[in-house]
Amino acid sequence: MESAGDGYASDAGDPLASVMGAPARQGSLARRMLAIAAVWIGVLLLGGGIALDRTLVNLVERNFDEQLEYVLTALIASAEIQAGGEVYLYSQLGDQRFLEPNSGVYWQISGEGQETFPSRSLWDRSLQVQGEHFDSEPHFYYSDQFESEPLRLVERTVILPGSDTRWTFAVASATGEMDAQLTNIRSIVIWSFAILGLGLFLATVFQIRYGLSPLRRVRAAIQRLRTTGSNRITDQLPDEVEPLVAELNALLEHSERQAEEARTHAGNLAHALKTPLTVLTNAATASSPNLGDAVIRETRTMQRHVDHHLARARAVGRRAVGHARTPIVPCAHAVQRAVERLYSNVRFDIAGSNNVEVSVERQDLDEILGNLIENAAKYGGGSVFVTLDAEPDDPQCVIWVEDDGAGIPADERERIFSRGARLDTGKPGTGLGLAIVRDVAEIYGGSVELDESEDLGGLLVRLSLPRAN
Repeated sequence: MESAGDGYASDAGDPLASVMGAPARQGSLARRMLAIAAVWIGVLLLGGGIALDRTLVNLVERNFDEQLEYVLTALIASAEIQAGGEVYLYSQLGDQRFLEPNSGVYWQISGEGQETFPSRSLWDRSLQVQGEHFDSEPHFYYSDQFESEPLRLVERTVILPGSDTRWTFAVASATGEMDAQLTNIRSIVIWSFAILGLGLFLATVFQIRYGLSPLRRVRAAIQRLRTTGSNRITDQLPDEVEPLVAELNALLEHSERQAEEARTHAGNLAHALKTPLTVLTNAATASSPNLGDAVIRETRTMQRHVDHHLARARAVGRRAVGHARTPIVPCAHAVQRAVERLYSNVRFDIAGSNNVEVSVERQDLDEILGNLIENAAKYGGGSVFVTLDAEPDDPQCVIWVEDDGAGIPADERERIFSRGARLDTGKPGTGLGLAIVRDVAEIYGGSVELDESEDLGGLLVRLSLPRAN
């Protein structure tokens, strides 16, 4: 049977799979469902068959016993005591078989100290009854006293009017007819349940095949994606499979977006490196006397571009791993300790919520805060304030980084985010800090804004990052 899971065989015993750490295959989903269904069908049919068999057997035995009891009641009603104290029947029972020797149905009346009064069908035999006790109610039991003729007996002890003797009335019937009925009933039950089980199993096969058909359609749609160049699965599928298709389409969209970002970054990097390489080529070809300065200058330019695009690539790659949860406080203090070793004369003050977490990878958060805090220490006047979750009512987590330096004029705040842009060229640096911060923050759905600090008078960087769910 074809299914979405057919063809999977366990490779747990494969030495190569064990060495390479490959996960063992789980086998066919259809066969697993069939096995479960077959076990449950077998258990239910077996239990139902046993219950039905016991019910029918009890019904047949009860009917058999009722017939024996009816004859016993008629026998007692027809019995009277003669003048000599002997028992006799004033009317014969209507069943002709009691008059035929060894007919399979018998009756017998016996009493202590009295001669046994048997039916003619017993001929020269007698019933061995359990008459030592007093049975005021009918007493049923099986007996094998006649060779090759199992019997079912019912007996009752009665004291007839005009006699003090305890008379034991017994009626017996061979069980061959009842056994034949039970054998026939069991045969019907077995064949009926076998056909029912086969029908249920075939219905389960059809149900599984029909039920798993959407998975085969998904597989065919994925094959079309690979062979035709389509980028979405548009087939109409059942509600249970639709979420899977939606997630798959979202994954395809995410992969396309990442591929497009990679192409864009590669194109931007190639374009950014083209000009410095052209300058170096022209200087080398013309044997320029300033070739060394040109190499250093253009190499630094290329290094800035490479660092910028590598930072973006790392952020995009880590973002694709999953939803991160990073507490801000430990990260901010770790950055503070690192920057303090470079700028020991700067006073740092970190305040705000201690429990806030953002949906950013720890390495990227370190890079963002490291750039912002280091810039504040480098270009400030000696004081850096960091406020975590500065705007608690904002849907995103807002972080303020303030310094007491000269700040950045309003008309220069947008240009400062350009790669390599620097307002103070007297201090070392590549001019990539704020550009990297904004790019990485935007990759995670955040933003960076520049303003003037009301408390310190210098620059205020307002960093917004998504809160962790």
